[in-house]
Amino acid sequence: MIIETKGLKGLKSDLAHLDEVTTKLGFVRWQWEYTRATYDLKIEDKAGKAVYFLRVNARVESGKLESPYAVLYLEDAYIGRETFPHGLDYNSPVPESVMKISTQKLAQLQQLLAE
Repeated sequence: MIIETKGLKGLKSDLAHLDEVTTKLGFVRWQWEYTRATYDLKIEDKAGKAVYFLRVNARVESGKLESPYAVLYLEDAYIGRETFPHGLDYNSPVPESVMKISTQKLAQLQQLLAE
């Protein structure tokens, strides 16, 4: 499920700052290659005994991802339920408590990158 946010999509940052901010918020730079990266935040729903991942995509605007000076811009944020053995189901319903955490984290990310 894509999470609609105002102001987050299109924000730009150098890689070093983006890594610092996302790590501070609990995200992990998971998948990455020369022109794109994904930042994942694990959210556990203890009531439903499920795990969700909030994922934010980033693309390189200039430079290469190995460089801390590479400039990236954020793309869509989306959330999926973890499936066994490893994958995400983006079509399953997301509990309100998980969505609340997700929107809070995205708002914090937006605020920290805008500073």
